[in-house]
Amino acid sequence: MQLPVKILDEIERYSKEKNLSEGKKQEVIETARKYYTDIQYDSQEPVGVIAAQSLSEPTTQMTMRTYHFAGTAGIQVTLGLPRLLEIFDARKKPKTPTMTVYLLPEYQTEEKAKAVAENIKESKLKDVVVSDTINLTDLEIECKLSLKALKAMGIEPESLNKRIKLRNIDLEVKGDVLIAKYKKPEIRDIFKMKYKLLESYLKGIKGVSQTVVNKGDEQWKIMTLGSDLKKALKIEGVDTTKTVSNNIFEVLDVLGVEAGRNAIIQQAMYTIEEQGLGIDVRYLMLLADLMTMDGTIRPIGRYGVVGHKQSVLARAAFEETKKHIVKAAVKGETDLLQGVVENVMVNQVVPVGTGSYNLFGRIVGAPVEAQKEEIPETVGFGLNGNITTEALDKEEDTEENLLEKGSSKPEKTKEANKENKPKEKPKTRK
Repeated sequence: MQLPVKILDEIERYSKEKNLSEGKKQEVIETARKYYTDIQYDSQEPVGVIAAQSLSEPTTQMTMRTYHFAGTAGIQVTLGLPRLLEIFDARKKPKTPTMTVYLLPEYQTEEKAKAVAENIKESKLKDVVVSDTINLTDLEIECKLSLKALKAMGIEPESLNKRIKLRNIDLEVKGDVLIAKYKKPEIRDIFKMKYKLLESYLKGIKGVSQTVVNKGDEQWKIMTLGSDLKKALKIEGVDTTKTVSNNIFEVLDVLGVEAGRNAIIQQAMYTIEEQGLGIDVRYLMLLADLMTMDGTIRPIGRYGVVGHKQSVLARAAFEETKKHIVKAAVKGETDLLQGVVENVMVNQVVPVGTGSYNLFGRIVGAPVEAQKEEIPETVGFGLNGNITTEALDKEEDTEENLLEKGSSKPEKTKEANKENKPKEKPKTRK
């Protein structure tokens, strides 16, 4: 079997980099050819059915509720069957969005990693407030600030009135005290003002509530609870070639559809392997290709892959039967019966495997004319799945054919006359 040109080019480049001899190069080519031959599938093999079965059976052994603690701080990440459903249903927001942030080589120290983590984590005013007091006389709130925490964040106390943007509220900083009051004081809104003030955004990426710095595979990395890949890649010190998010739609928007496809494969494979199960990655690759083939990520369900099948009967067999049949009748759609489900429904041979071909043969040694008479008219499926009718046409010597050939009208034999002559009723004596 001939290897694809791309694989041969990669082998050629690898051989030059490693200075392989011609004999070693041929060994690499033969090994690659062996692996390439092993991954081929037979013509008309139902790879979709096999992939569906291979993915569905192991998932029946997965636990319903599983959480993984990332790092020592205990970031709970949804895994198990709920996580797999999030991926295959293509949900816009996962239940526990996370990012794995890798750092550049010059930031591979604990101090610098913690500094990058501080820039990623969302910081609010309540993180730097030691205590707060409500002054009902003047209708204002006084917050005592932690100057040490502000310094660690790189924020000057005097800049807080510019960073905090609240409507109809005046802010003033006196030493380590922040004073907030309404422009039009109202006592009923004083507690609302306190909540808004403490929840005010200061720095970091909004939505990232927690970060954990740990060292794995001899490099420092940051695990986050909350995700915003686009903003994370802009932070200084972040390795943009490795940083990933478990939100497949973020990956799609930032890095494109190919990266989204790879995110589906990696996230699903990690979830399955974490449960101690093993699945060939090619089944997940086939499913990911199906979900992303039109440039977006479509779910596996009535509003996604299944709902957009070409076959009317296949769509109707899944869900919302009445709706699909009525729509198809209004539009005048035609079902070519090319799939498995629709042919099972109409009780026909499924056009997969040996059912994709019509086979005609001759018995060795038997007269050809006798075999022509024995071969019946057959109805089967062509390679395109359409119904095809093939038979050996026999020209019968009808009266019209004989007249066209110039022969005289055939005379009926005595036997035929006797058969066609009506029978006389027996006479009875009176």
